[in-house]
Amino acid sequence: MNQHSSSMRHEALALLAKGVTNAEVARLLDVPVGTVGYWLHVDRAGRGALPGRPNLLCPRCGGRPLDRAAYAYLLGLYLGDGYIMWSPQQRAPSLMISCDDKWPGLMDAAEEAMRRVFPHNRPCRLRRKGCHDVKVSSCHLWCLFPQHGPGKKHERRILLQPWQQDIVDAHPWEFVRGLVHSDGCRVTNWTIRKVAGEPKRYEYARYLFTNKSDDIRRLYTDTLDMVGVDWRVTRRGTVAYNISVARRPSVALMDAYVGPKG
Repeated sequence: MNQHSSSMRHEALALLAKGVTNAEVARLLDVPVGTVGYWLHVDRAGRGALPGRPNLLCPRCGGRPLDRAAYAYLLGLYLGDGYIMWSPQQRAPSLMISCDDKWPGLMDAAEEAMRRVFPHNRPCRLRRKGCHDVKVSSCHLWCLFPQHGPGKKHERRILLQPWQQDIVDAHPWEFVRGLVHSDGCRVTNWTIRKVAGEPKRYEYARYLFTNKSDDIRRLYTDTLDMVGVDWRVTRRGTVAYNISVARRPSVALMDAYVGPKG
């Protein structure tokens, strides 16, 4: 059975939105008409546009209460090392958070966040070389993660919707923690300083966040500003690359609310 890319699905949905029939879309894209119909069904379900009763299991289109703190953390993980995977062979798309095997505590935290955000779905772990993907499947992932789209995150715009920004504003440290646990680290730097004329090794803690997306780095720094953390940009040549937190009071804040990946 053929695998169809997410870009083809988005192209099909764009044609359907213009009024092109399922059969004509199938002919233009050379895919089964049943696949086009399924794409349309999943898209309507994700937007809460299906006829009849809404799906009460979705916080966005069904009104189920959402654990907002857990969602803020999971959103940070998704924007860092997360992605949504779907193919016509799947009954529902899957949210995958890639976690290095060096951080079993991170896998536990990601799985716990998924359970709290999707209490009616069962997360699992998929073994990869040197890492695990923590996974949960739901027909409503596109409701909760509208940033999903074709292409890499750093090659397209990543903006929060107003309801997502409200959650981040209410739980900024959970969002920061998710971003750091996915694409950040806490390191110990050192330098040599002269004390009473003698060279002395001086060590200091530092948090680094690395992401190629200008939009995601901006979401991170805007939230750091909100919680009173000083930061600066470090570059590779002329390209902005890392966000560094090194001032002692700010590192102490990060230690209190973020901490190591575990």
